[in-house]
Amino acid sequence: MNNSTSPNVNEMLPEYDFTGKKGIRGKYYRAYRQGHTVKIHQEDGTVRTQYFTLEDGAVMLEPDVREYFPTSESVNKALRSLIEIMPKKPVKRIAEGQESKKRYKA
Repeated sequence: MNNSTSPNVNEMLPEYDFTGKKGIRGKYYRAYRQGHTVKIHQEDGTVRTQYFTLEDGAVMLEPDVREYFPTSESVNKALRSLIEIMPKKPVKRIAEGQESKKRYKA
């Protein structure tokens, strides 16, 4: 494609007409956090499917939290300082046959 027929980088192509449409912020947020699927349509007519999930240990921060902790390093530093001030509670033994509610070990 030569430069005289290529669209301006800042111009939207006619097939992407969003006139009168409104997006809904966060519409797919929960589903995205649980994982999502992307279908890639190949030129030969086949469809390739890729599955994406958060890696083990990965977390997503809300935008207001990201303002204060923009990097993994800043998040880990803040959490480590919080861990240091948390009281250490002994784990209580549960009598045999009793069901446990949530137990926390610091």
